[in-house]
Amino acid sequence: MQANDIQQLHFYQTTAHPCSYLPGQEARTVFLDPAVPLSKAIYSALVTAGFRRSGAHLYRPACDTCQACLSARIKVREFTRNKRFKRVWRRNQDLLSKEIKHLDSPEFFDLYCRYINARHVDGDMYPPSLEQYQAFIETKTETTHFYAFYAQQTLVAFSVVDELDHGLSAMYTFFDPEHHSRSLGSYVILWQVEKARRLNLPYVYLGYWIKACDKMRYKTDYRPLELLIDRHWVALS
Repeated sequence: MQANDIQQLHFYQTTAHPCSYLPGQEARTVFLDPAVPLSKAIYSALVTAGFRRSGAHLYRPACDTCQACLSARIKVREFTRNKRFKRVWRRNQDLLSKEIKHLDSPEFFDLYCRYINARHVDGDMYPPSLEQYQAFIETKTETTHFYAFYAQQTLVAFSVVDELDHGLSAMYTFFDPEHHSRSLGSYVILWQVEKARRLNLPYVYLGYWIKACDKMRYKTDYRPLELLIDRHWVALS
């Protein structure tokens, strides 16, 4: 799908609303028309152009005066684990990953609730609800895959991954907050990199990075990393 094709799509822009990431800031968001069928080609092209999926919707920030939200992607073929990531990888070699077709087991929602309650009490997703979970996590596109990670028979992490033409988009991951020593958030990203490598896909998309947002700082640990700046993907120095 070419840039000219993207321009033919319909989009909607929200009115100003409080920014979820930077206190005191106002934000605007552009959404792809939900009536547009979200094919793999359209999704892939829009992610390359800086869009992100949330449930059934593709969006990107479109703020009047702030350009802090930058799309970030790992260059899979050049990525090597540093010493910390090697330790994280070894620490989790006992985990079993399993692709899940249907989220009908209550263990997934239970893990989601425990994760939100422990990690995101100050965010828009708190308090967690079944309606929110169904709209955000369970909603699938033709590219969506669900992966569960088990320590023996115990679910410890869950990841929603979209497989696109040129990479994996890490849509959302949640994990057991009691397993601090495993660094499960880091491990799942490392697992996604290896998954993309096996699929011969060049990128893992991590969503948005904001320099002034502490919760997003971890993304720059995954080098080489590219940021979308002024419509061009630029290597982070």
